[in-house]
Amino acid sequence: MKTATGNFPLGWRRRNFEWEKDLDSMIGWAKENDLEVIDLGRDADTSAKTVVDAGLRVGSADLGVWEEMISSDASKRKDAVAKNAQYIKDCVAAGANVFFMCMLPEDKELSRAENFGYMVESYSELKPVFEENDAYLVIEGWPGPGSLVCTPETYRAFIEKVDSPNMGVNYDPSHLVRMGIDPIRFLREFVGHVFHVHGKDTMIIDENLYQYGNLQESTFESPYKYGGMNWRYTIPGHGVSDWKLILNILVENNYNGCVSIELEDHFYDDTEDEQKQGVLQGVKFLAGS
Repeated sequence: MKTATGNFPLGWRRRNFEWEKDLDSMIGWAKENDLEVIDLGRDADTSAKTVVDAGLRVGSADLGVWEEMISSDASKRKDAVAKNAQYIKDCVAAGANVFFMCMLPEDKELSRAENFGYMVESYSELKPVFEENDAYLVIEGWPGPGSLVCTPETYRAFIEKVDSPNMGVNYDPSHLVRMGIDPIRFLREFVGHVFHVHGKDTMIIDENLYQYGNLQESTFESPYKYGGMNWRYTIPGHGVSDWKLILNILVENNYNGCVSIELEDHFYDDTEDEQKQGVLQGVKFLAGS
């Protein structure tokens, strides 16, 4: 199954729901439903070959070591770089060459500028490994605690300072919408550095924005799973993003990657049937876009 605009292969990000833990069974379900792509976690060095041998594509694989890459301890950073270098080589040999990462520091209490420096140092050391193995780093802009790369300012700084054609962006409009950043303007600026796309969106709930504002949680009500009181992550088609325009921009700039549903949706989360329905509804919406 592919997008109507751009013919980009469609699939989803494996999150280790109970039904996803059996790799062979999960692959069988993907093929039964014409899905072409599976994003893997930190086990891609052992699981990617099985996915590829089944005729599917690995959209991305989580990089093996995260927080230690952004540590104030130079020996930890050096060890993390070495472990990631070997992991990248093993994954590429197995058929996965796009590596997913959120830039989360080991010590979130340090200043952002200090942690940013450690990050640039580590990824600059890893740069030759990506380039020599035709591998790509894609940074997701999840604005979690301490996250260092999630805004135009920080993506721009990372790209300029590390200066590698193989290190760039996992485009996920849901995080941008949540932060109030124009996802289309962002895509137009960074599209040349986009090597993977998440099919995920955000709904802004105007009534709740009136009731609760955007700086405090409700005193009496509970927030959405995968959201707050006035916003929530959704599958494509249930949020505010213009996916037809997004896909057209990708086409115009010769994007050659995949689009993978990242299922984080309050209404498609509790049971296996709901989770599978969420993936398939998101994919089918994009297949018609």
